[in-house]
Amino acid sequence: MDERYHLTLYTGARPVMQGWWGSRDTADGMFTLWIGKHGNVEAARIVLEDEEKRRVLAAWSDTDE
Repeated sequence: MDERYHLTLYTGARPVMQGWWGSRDTADGMFTLWIGKHGNVEAARIVLEDEEKRRVLAAWSDTDE
């Protein structure tokens, strides 16, 4: 799979934005960028997954302390 890194922005349980990248470095950068740009959305949750290995690499939510 060329674009194995999947980033999703959820509000509550609903996905509202998604992106896929082939580079882990790019995906990590986008994860950080999305937190800065979309972290103020009510009930925001941002999840970065490796679709090839089927695991969550990073997660952030507006309820994190």
